Amino acid sequence: MFPQLARFTDLGLLLLRLMIGIVFLTSGWSHVTDPTTRGKRIGMSKGFTMLLGLAEIAGSLGVIFGVLQQLAAIGLILIMMGAIYKKIFSWHSGFWGEKASGWHYDLTFVVMCLVVLFTDGGQYVLTH
Repeated sequence: MFPQLARFTDLGLLLLRLMIGIVFLTSGWSHVTDPTTRGKRIGMSKGFTMLLGLAEIAGSLGVIFGVLQQLAAIGLILIMMGAIYKKIFSWHSGFWGEKASGWHYDLTFVVMCLVVLFTDGGQYVLTH
């Protein structure tokens, strides 16, 4: 319908990468700065929470700056798949979150990261 908008595809991908990066960077930062409290909240050990936080930070920086962005996207997808698994099988959360926060949010980020994976993040990346 609006073929002239296709010229903004790379800008759209950059904005998508920034959104992914901001969310994972802030989440990872909260894991790293207070792993005991965060670990209790998500039902994980302090050590695993620290590792999870560092992985989220590394993945977010890769996606934001376009450095190994496809590998970063895969890593973030795996993290989100773990979160979905935990919400469904441990917390028994529904898609919308009848008993706790739902896994619709996590699935949205899986799909967003798949876009980065499939497109290599667009043209506005540091490495190509």
